Amino acid sequence: MIYLDYNATTPLCEPARAAMLPYLERHFGNPSSIHAAGREARAAIDDARDRMATVLGVKPHELIFTGSGTEANNLAVLGLARAHAHRGRHLICGRTEHHAVLHAFEHLQQREDFDVTFLPVDRGGRVDPENLAHELRSDTTLVSVMTANNETGVLQPMREIGELCRARGVWLHSDMVQSFGKLPIDLADDPVAAASFAAHKFYGPKGAGLLYLRSGLPIEPIQFGGAHENQRRPGTENVPAIAGMAAAADWALQDVAVEQAREAALRDRLWEHIRRSFPDAVPNGAEPRLVNTLNVSFPGLDSETILMSLDLEGVCASSGSACMVGSVMASHVLLAMGANAEAARSAVRFSLGKQTSGEEIEAAGQAIDRSLERLAASRRQTDELQYAVF
Repeated sequence: MIYLDYNATTPLCEPARAAMLPYLERHFGNPSSIHAAGREARAAIDDARDRMATVLGVKPHELIFTGSGTEANNLAVLGLARAHAHRGRHLICGRTEHHAVLHAFEHLQQREDFDVTFLPVDRGGRVDPENLAHELRSDTTLVSVMTANNETGVLQPMREIGELCRARGVWLHSDMVQSFGKLPIDLADDPVAAASFAAHKFYGPKGAGLLYLRSGLPIEPIQFGGAHENQRRPGTENVPAIAGMAAAADWALQDVAVEQAREAALRDRLWEHIRRSFPDAVPNGAEPRLVNTLNVSFPGLDSETILMSLDLEGVCASSGSACMVGSVMASHVLLAMGANAEAARSAVRFSLGKQTSGEEIEAAGQAIDRSLERLAASRRQTDELQYAVF
């Protein structure tokens, strides 16, 4: 199997596995218990919080552990909008956001009487800061723009966006689920007021997420039942996953510049294979973008057929977001970028990671060659049959 779907999830790294094992076996206590077993579990959470704070350049109490990146995004959007509704009910969200963000804003608009502006992007997938400045109002309280798009890898001009929001007294949230581990990070020098993360995107376990919330910023919980996480997120913490997340974060950021250069070279080699095999292929997304991500439209074909053919060749790729419960749909990201329906329905995302090798890229390129040739031959036969019948 050649795995080229690292934006969907990553394999668990060995440091994360080692960090988790003691809390899956001997140290199984509830971190809210006051006895020795509970204190052992609580110490693991405190240590993980300190380690994540160091990695992110923030204070430990500014971090809220959640069960996923989706939960972190929901808590940020719903919790901040509701907590600051007395200041204003106008919100702004990028059109190419992950559904975990988009659907939260849609809920606020449709069910809670918030006024939401869905900010367009250009054909390269980038938000125009001048357009954002035009949409900001006196009653705007929250803007959410993801740092890196999960489908195209496009990076947003977060510094300019953040400075605009800060100057107008508007809170900025960013979904950093895809960017963490791939870009240097220091939230102490970042204009965001809140940011979301998911461990399984950076070689940690599934079932652990994180929300950074700037110190002193009020937020309303979206769940109820306990005083965990400083009364901001109730529920017994997933101790093994949290311990694994902290270990994975340290590991993912080791030699990040060197690793990104390596992945960029591999991505470019893969694109050359595709371009030779299918000259009409169109890469989606402007630079700058994540170097591990290659989103390509194959005019005349459809994503599902391509993915099935690649799967038969042992290559794992995606049509974009992997959070649609196995379904393949026209990408809302590409449609928002101005792509036509055919281009959006024919897009395939290849995403690389630390375990991707040059040999795998060569083998994947050959598999893509065979798949595209097989699909092209099938299309020619279908066209000839239709012409004969006509």
